Amino acid sequence: MYEVSIDTSFSAAHRLCGYPGICKKMHGHNWVAKVYVRSVELDALGLVVDFHWLKETTDTILAQIDHSILNEHPAFRDSNPTSENISIWLYGELKKEFEGKPFWLHAIEVYETEHSSARYEGSV
Repeated sequence: MYEVSIDTSFSAAHRLCGYPGICKKMHGHNWVAKVYVRSVELDALGLVVDFHWLKETTDTILAQIDHSILNEHPAFRDSNPTSENISIWLYGELKKEFEGKPFWLHAIEVYETEHSSARYEGSV
């Protein structure tokens, strides 16, 4: 089993409705999203996936939320835009791009800060 990953970033603001601390106030982060892709075999070039394709595809999806107020995005109107919920949203959006490919999306990890992240593995 092979696994590769890319890191990319976006900037966005959010607030956590119902949160008992300061995160209930609007604030921003420079988020990092890490995408994990797996494959049983390598392609003819010896790759799991082209890193350029993976980063470009991920960045196109993240452009929807980059420099935005996450609470205003349709995906987060009924749920808090936590790292956990961002990771499952990105997983669901990115998984659509993997249909018919010889590799699969394994996990998304979203870092809110350098030391705090949430990871989603599975299928949506």
